[in-house]
Amino acid sequence: MGINMNQFFKVGLTLLLFVFVGCKASAQKFTTHAVKKGETLEGIAKQYRVDTQTILKLNKEVKRGDELRANTILVIPKDSKAKEVASQSTRKVESPTVQKEEVEEQEEPIGFTSYRVKKKETLYSISKRFHITEEAIKKYNPDLYSSQLKRKMTLKIPKYRRVKPEEEVVIDESNFDTYKVAPKETRWSIAYKYGITVDSMVVLNPELSKSNDYLAVGQELMLPKIAGSSVDNQQTQLYTSYTVPPKMNFFQLEQKFGVKSDEIVRLNPEITERGGLKEGMVIRIPQKKADSGEINTENFNFYEVKPKQTEFSLTRKFGISYKELLVLNPDLAQGLKAGMILKLPKEQEGNFEVRNSLVLDKINLVDSINMQNKPKLMFLLPFRLDKLDLSDKDRVANIIDKRNSLKYSLGLYSGALVAIDSIADLGISVGVKTFDNQLDLARTKEILQGESLSDYGAIIGPLDMPSMKETAVRASGKQVPLVAPIPAKSDLSLSNVFFSYTSDDVLRDRLISYVQGKRTAEEHIIIIADDKNKAVQRQLLTAFPEADTLKVAQEEKNIGINIEKLTQLLSEESDNWVFVETDNFKLVSSVSSILNSMNTEDIKVRMFTTNKNNAFDNEVISNSHLSNLRFTYPSVYKIASNDSFSKRYEKRFGSTPDRYAVRGFDITYDLLLKLAYKNSLMEASKVIGETEYSGSKFDYEKHGASGYFNQSSYILMFEDLRIKEAE
Repeated sequence: MGINMNQFFKVGLTLLLFVFVGCKASAQKFTTHAVKKGETLEGIAKQYRVDTQTILKLNKEVKRGDELRANTILVIPKDSKAKEVASQSTRKVESPTVQKEEVEEQEEPIGFTSYRVKKKETLYSISKRFHITEEAIKKYNPDLYSSQLKRKMTLKIPKYRRVKPEEEVVIDESNFDTYKVAPKETRWSIAYKYGITVDSMVVLNPELSKSNDYLAVGQELMLPKIAGSSVDNQQTQLYTSYTVPPKMNFFQLEQKFGVKSDEIVRLNPEITERGGLKEGMVIRIPQKKADSGEINTENFNFYEVKPKQTEFSLTRKFGISYKELLVLNPDLAQGLKAGMILKLPKEQEGNFEVRNSLVLDKINLVDSINMQNKPKLMFLLPFRLDKLDLSDKDRVANIIDKRNSLKYSLGLYSGALVAIDSIADLGISVGVKTFDNQLDLARTKEILQGESLSDYGAIIGPLDMPSMKETAVRASGKQVPLVAPIPAKSDLSLSNVFFSYTSDDVLRDRLISYVQGKRTAEEHIIIIADDKNKAVQRQLLTAFPEADTLKVAQEEKNIGINIEKLTQLLSEESDNWVFVETDNFKLVSSVSSILNSMNTEDIKVRMFTTNKNNAFDNEVISNSHLSNLRFTYPSVYKIASNDSFSKRYEKRFGSTPDRYAVRGFDITYDLLLKLAYKNSLMEASKVIGETEYSGSKFDYEKHGASGYFNQSSYILMFEDLRIKEAE
């Protein structure tokens, strides 16, 4: 059950080095060098008697021509001819005092769009087109400083969150309603009522947040009045106007709207006068509206139409006929428009996900990446190279085996390197900078002070909570997401933090829902929970009120259950499903052994837990017993199959990836694909549902100002001495 990290060292010390710097194993020796202020790549190469290309190859975060930043750690190859380098080359370098200047802080863009220059366009006309300055265009297209604008040139245009004021717009309030948000309403349900897009709602109500979709009950919104009616009486509208397209006939009209041809002719006498249906003719069509009650998240799901979608593609997507869709959405008769909100039956199923009653598209990210996006990542992890003597491989291996932070950092980063290579194979250019924060808050502050955080698409790490808080706060001001690669149980609550580990509460709810879905009502539930897990026992009793409980006897050094009382509780008529809730490995060992002995042809026993913590991984626990009991539990990750990642990892590092490496690959690959798709992790999380990779799932859901929380998990079970995903 434990992780054997010795696999990482089968090829010796060089494997450890390459896990850090991402190079193929070789027999070379290495040293590290902390860059001092003013040093150049050429100067360092000369000092160590190596060529600059070798340094660049070993340190992929460094690009030729870039200025080296002080304190960046470089890995340098050594040979028999190399100079001896003074020990101070790896010492901590103090940041120089920087003269503060009064400069106006320039707003950072939230993303970019590509624009191809047309004939006779000028820099001035393009700046006016996008409501930005000429200097802003030059800043992100530096070639324009030395060359002229040319036709067909592709420019990188920055997009800003703040809208620059132009002419004052005077709103005639008589044309608008003041609408109070009711319970169970969302932006999409209200937009549907008024027949507008969500973007239009935000423009009319600039106080609405652009970083999340939150609406408070009772919140007042300004919305355009519905012509000829109000929100309350819009259900009484009887007709809609329809412009006849080319080659339209009565049969097609009847199929499209479900209205007989004689009814259409009766309502539109001009058809007879003009000798039939004519292209461009505007006719009246009776609306058939569903008597559906309140338009809110309790009664309907909602979908925001995307560009280039057609009526045919939507009916296939939702598994619903056009007539049914039209009954729910009469405005469809005017044509499908990007941004319009559609109403769908609550029980409707199809190739989509639903989150808070909003239908999300299942997007193939690999097929949706934008080659113009060039994500840049920062890894801030505690490698502690300052504490390692890399010439003593046995001591290094022993230290890594005992130091969890280093073990996790190396595993995560080695998997991340494979993810970066995989993204590069798709044609996406990725910028990466890696820093050793040494599990030290002061060191973290020093690194962050020397970096322009707005240049990064995301930050992965750190692992220690003080450094994570510091990094999250600084990155929040630049709207840069921080991905927490480990469980972060603290008061860390910022809107830019992505918690990649699904919380224990969500995992517990998932397991309870799974059991409720699988149960036939005949299974007998028994709950065994120690004193520390009484709250969990109460939650289980709420879900299974008819369940029996068994008291755990707890003494100073011993813990266990009464075998006789357990025997009395077990049923011979139905299967016994036993929940074991504890973090004491002695209780797990005892209970699993007893249950296994009682699991016979006459008495069927299955074991569950809502929290598979370290107690269940202790070496005294029998995997054979767990397998016989079909032990079932929720998990953030599953064992990776022998997929392309595993093969690629083994080829690069000469060993099988452990769970940390799998996790590192999944987090990084998911992050880079989303940045390559939207260039903003926050924006991507609004439209992308659940994603899955080698051993992890991700479905980030925003919780107000507390950040984004992964809602995905697996239900796993032991069977035939193997762990597999439960059906």
